Amino acid sequence: MDLSQPQGENYANPKTCFFHVLFKAAALAFYILSALFFDNFVIIFVVTVLLAALDFWVVKNVSGRILVGLRWWNEINDVGESVWKFECLDQESLSRMNKKDSWLFWWTLYLTAIFWIVLGIFSLIRFQADYLLVIGVCLTLSIANIVGFTKCRKDAKKQIQQFASQTLASRVSSTIQSAFSVV
Repeated sequence: MDLSQPQGENYANPKTCFFHVLFKAAALAFYILSALFFDNFVIIFVVTVLLAALDFWVVKNVSGRILVGLRWWNEINDVGESVWKFECLDQESLSRMNKKDSWLFWWTLYLTAIFWIVLGIFSLIRFQADYLLVIGVCLTLSIANIVGFTKCRKDAKKQIQQFASQTLASRVSSTIQSAFSVV
């Protein structure tokens, strides 16, 4: 993953980028600022987890598809085993994805989890076990998206490599066949 932000191009999907960041920022901001306005743990828990759940849904079902061309889900098969399912755009469409959108997607995905971890450390230091529950739920949702999209990206790269290998093999085979058919 490239550390520097791509230069010279605008966001191709500014509304999607906005909502990709909105719920992450809203959950973190509400959690951090709620101590100033509320003294009720239940309100803090419900609103923060609701915002984190909205973020999870938006990332998994909307911004992941639009910003990076990836989609994942998990199913339980007939045997009761967990099976990961992945979808990605074709190679041509993936190569046309906006670099700035992709950069924003991946960085905010990872930074959100880092922020929740830091907040968890602060809760541990302050001996606030109940707030660790809020952070644990939010961090779990964040990490689920990280794992899902990382596995999906690896699967997409593997599919692209297999497609390239098959295309190369078929071209070599057809070239050899046409060479022998001429003779």
